[in-house]
Amino acid sequence: MTVASALFTPLRLRGMTLPNRLVLPAMVTRLSGEDGHVNDDVRARYVRFAKGGVGLIVIEAMAVHSAKSGPLLRISSDDFVPGLADLAARCRDAGPGRVVPQIIHFLKISRSGWRQTVDMLSFAELDAIVDAYARAARRARTAGFDGVELHMAHAYTLSSFLSRVNPRRDAYGGTLENRLRLPVRVVERVRAEVGDDFTVGVRFLGEECIRNGYTTVDAGPIAVRLARAGVDYVSLSAGGKFEDARVLPGEPLYPYTGYSGDRCMPGSSYPDGANLHIPEAVRAALHAAGLDTPVVAVGKIPTRSLAERVLAEGKGDLVGMARALLADPDLPRKWAADREDTVVRCAYGNVCKALDENFRRVDCTLWPKKRGQAPESDDRVPPAWPLAGAQLRVEYKNGAVLLRWSPATDNEEVYGYQVFRADEGAELVHHASVRARSERWEDSRATGGTRLRYAVRPYDLAGNRGPMSEVVAVDVPAR
Repeated sequence: MTVASALFTPLRLRGMTLPNRLVLPAMVTRLSGEDGHVNDDVRARYVRFAKGGVGLIVIEAMAVHSAKSGPLLRISSDDFVPGLADLAARCRDAGPGRVVPQIIHFLKISRSGWRQTVDMLSFAELDAIVDAYARAARRARTAGFDGVELHMAHAYTLSSFLSRVNPRRDAYGGTLENRLRLPVRVVERVRAEVGDDFTVGVRFLGEECIRNGYTTVDAGPIAVRLARAGVDYVSLSAGGKFEDARVLPGEPLYPYTGYSGDRCMPGSSYPDGANLHIPEAVRAALHAAGLDTPVVAVGKIPTRSLAERVLAEGKGDLVGMARALLADPDLPRKWAADREDTVVRCAYGNVCKALDENFRRVDCTLWPKKRGQAPESDDRVPPAWPLAGAQLRVEYKNGAVLLRWSPATDNEEVYGYQVFRADEGAELVHHASVRARSERWEDSRATGGTRLRYAVRPYDLAGNRGPMSEVVAVDVPAR
């Protein structure tokens, strides 16, 4: 039996209707080749997301121009349209969601550490950027996508114009209106190119998360200006800037290696919903201006209860979940069937982020090895412990709590283990996820003078949970 939920109410966005409020934000996969064409790996990845039932799939950023960039999808010429059209059609056939590509322009960067900045661009080059976005948006429509999303976030060209540290001293820098000039030109030109019945979204930063960068104080007016220029939804991110990137000799800067990169993809050390103040503030600014432009809220949203609160408390109109959907593409389908207890929960260890940083294929560390994809299974038989049980053992050693247990078995395959933890007297709650090939886990956040209780629970490829292990306790000595 399913329970009525705002998460599963449709939403009209100009030319398309989303079947639910869950969004897969654009996420780098590094699956494409240097040629920028859609390949079998790219098709498999996005069809897998579509099967899971997410309402809106935003295909990873694809370049509107032909600058060298390594493995990156492209939409910079008509040559790419057939492959993109095939991808759009396959995704629509596989699931109920709508599909849009995210289109991007970026500046040059070299291994020497040099990078092109926005003050180096001539007026003619700015005109060319506007033209490139317009032509790419037209190709997106020709390819049969349901809309297009304009990338104005992180370290890339349009985001660098919006930035408070934009170094230009002409009509494209300085004041907020000047910094908005090129992004607004892009939106207006794209809208003119694709017509009034085609959905145009935008993704930009609600906070730059760098010294002297802008915050929601500027993000609210930015959203209002872009909405009035013609965008149909606003998707918000944070950070991911070059200004605080870690410098490695002989390697190009990677904009997610500093503090702003941590804020962009909050890891396990951050609380759930770490960035939700951003969409809440931007949505309030839109409403204050008399606009009802929907806002996509993101920032470590791992549970249905938190996703429901995002909508109920006015923090967003749509819920973006990149890493959570990478860990389990079937999450929307499971939530709709009230089976959250079978969701494979993201560990937020950011191994996926580290893979991207090292220019390697982006997979989820929880997936069974060498599959290159989240598993698919409709099995309903849960895993089991051996006859002797889990034999969960616990010890405190070298400032950390170490758990060990016996491996579980399953009629298909054990996928992993949930680790539950509680302070003495409190309820056991999910604390971490562990891959199936490991039967140990270390808790490095145990503080002295406490008594902690633990249990583990296995799950299989379909997310079925086996029985909870016995509960063990350990006294962490005060120092």
